[in-house]
Amino acid sequence: MNDQNLIIFLIGVSAVGKTTIGESLSETLKLPFFDADDYHPRSNKQKMASGIPLTDDDRQGWLLRINAEEEIKKNACIIACSALKKSYRKILQRGVESQVKWIFMEGDFKLLKKRLTDRKDHFMPISLLYSQFETLEKPEDAFRVSVDQSPQQIHDLIISELHKSDIGLVGLGVMGKSLSRNIASKGFKLSFFNRHVPEKEENVAVNFQKEFQELANAKAFDELETFVKSLQRPRKIFLMINAGKAIDAVIEQLLPFLEPGDVIMDGGNSHFLDTERRFKNLNEQGIHLLGVGVSGGEEGALKGPAIMPGGSVEGYAVVGKILESIAAKDLTGKACCAYVGKGGSGHFVKMVHNGIEYSEMQLLAEVYQILKQGLNLQHDVITDILKSWQKTEADSYLLGITIDILQRKENNKYLLDEVLDKAGNKGTGNWTTVAASQLGVPVSVLTSALYARYISAFRELRAEASKVYISKDNSPVEIDPETIRAGYQLARLVNHHQGIHLLNEASKAYDWDLNLSEIARIWTNGCIIRSKLMEKLKTYLKRNDQLLLQDEVIKLANNSKDNLKELVQKAIQKDVPVSCLSESLNYLNAYSQKESGANLIQAQRDYFGAHLYQRKNDPFGNWYHTDWDPNNNL
Repeated sequence: MNDQNLIIFLIGVSAVGKTTIGESLSETLKLPFFDADDYHPRSNKQKMASGIPLTDDDRQGWLLRINAEEEIKKNACIIACSALKKSYRKILQRGVESQVKWIFMEGDFKLLKKRLTDRKDHFMPISLLYSQFETLEKPEDAFRVSVDQSPQQIHDLIISELHKSDIGLVGLGVMGKSLSRNIASKGFKLSFFNRHVPEKEENVAVNFQKEFQELANAKAFDELETFVKSLQRPRKIFLMINAGKAIDAVIEQLLPFLEPGDVIMDGGNSHFLDTERRFKNLNEQGIHLLGVGVSGGEEGALKGPAIMPGGSVEGYAVVGKILESIAAKDLTGKACCAYVGKGGSGHFVKMVHNGIEYSEMQLLAEVYQILKQGLNLQHDVITDILKSWQKTEADSYLLGITIDILQRKENNKYLLDEVLDKAGNKGTGNWTTVAASQLGVPVSVLTSALYARYISAFRELRAEASKVYISKDNSPVEIDPETIRAGYQLARLVNHHQGIHLLNEASKAYDWDLNLSEIARIWTNGCIIRSKLMEKLKTYLKRNDQLLLQDEVIKLANNSKDNLKELVQKAIQKDVPVSCLSESLNYLNAYSQKESGANLIQAQRDYFGAHLYQRKNDPFGNWYHTDWDPNNNL
């Protein structure tokens, strides 16, 4: 936590010494001290002096007054406040959740009763101590310190706690290292850990720290227990390790050193159902889990990624300020990070992001192939055409890096021509297709992109087939680059529509209550699919979750559909595979077809399996069965 924004709340019942310790800490830390008792209205003080316990209604205005106090909010400070209930603490930290450090001072009733007996000139009578103990809800998200010690010992324990790291990160691979540097550069105190494997991974954390100036004040560990002990409570631990069994193994190793209220963030590409399972298991132990989708690659992790956290909303209140600080910023300066929803929703949103990304990449690959093989254009000409697109709504991060790739030479040859045409994948595209199938959502463009990667992997088989399936037409395709651009842009809209549709149906099925417009806003910067189109989607999705039914999109689709038809037709005539371009056209036709051929399929199902069918003219939706075999109706 950035000390310049730190709000330290000393909380607990009367007589634990909140004021004494608060004044002592104020002197040591050079921070202003506020006593919440000073903000009680006279009526509250008179009520307490008469031995009458305050009600929630009595405290409401008092708590709101403290939360609204500008002197408290504008700088780091120390506040002594009973804050007995969780609901009270929610009011106190409203709007500054991630700046707050709770320090719970606790003692037994007998000790505190004696202290109150010895106290002079205070409005709180001993009788109210009973009421406070009955009202007290002990916080899980606080540093707890026993007050059966001297004020100096309590002071020193708190100072020691405040010197600990704000956040810890586990796993120093490419993304972990970049995120570590990002976090440290934002002023947060950081500890990081990497496993110690003799002769393979030795002193990784220590050596990494020495490489970069921004890590000078970070703490490096290769022993897990000391790493956890270096963190402030509630502990905030970011896992940047490979998805799967490794996540479960590291969580199991961490658990003996954790306490209720601690927060674990899984920043890898975990499957959302694994995250759902872990969320439930850890919640039973009082540990908050966030499945954090992180997009932007190595550069994004370092300079500011798009971040999609889902899971424990209480956990996000603890870590949100850090995540928002390291995230990319949208055009208004707001962080491209926001709480997404419950359970595994964050990882699901990241998974769908990657599915859309697969298609965006494949669409550009198909455009490249049409320009190169269909029109027989050289790299420099293709580059000029794509550069002209950057001045239109087709502009995107992926278009920009495609232009960079096309221009790169090695030994006076275009490097792209030397790259083996076998595309890899890490599983998220497959997961997207499987999840969509389970939910019954058509994501055919996304699936076509995945299968295009799969077929690319069979390069030897393709080479053999190319010897016998020879194109008869070697003449260049005649098609205007603007037609290609318009068709490509419409295909992109269909692709994004399918991804958004999947998010919407998953939100309903899993009760996540996803804010589609906010997700699109998060995707406007930092992530791989950021684009001018995404800027428009955040506005479109405030009106309608069906992207293809937006007035502006309908107009564009109607104006561009002939372009897409011509593009697909010319590519097919030239034997250029355009799986995503053609499927976007197929989907658009199916999506906009009032009467489909599915009536025949349903009749066929009823014929051989008695699966029943519904009739168009039955307003009640009844199901029917017919004996379709003419031999049985003679």
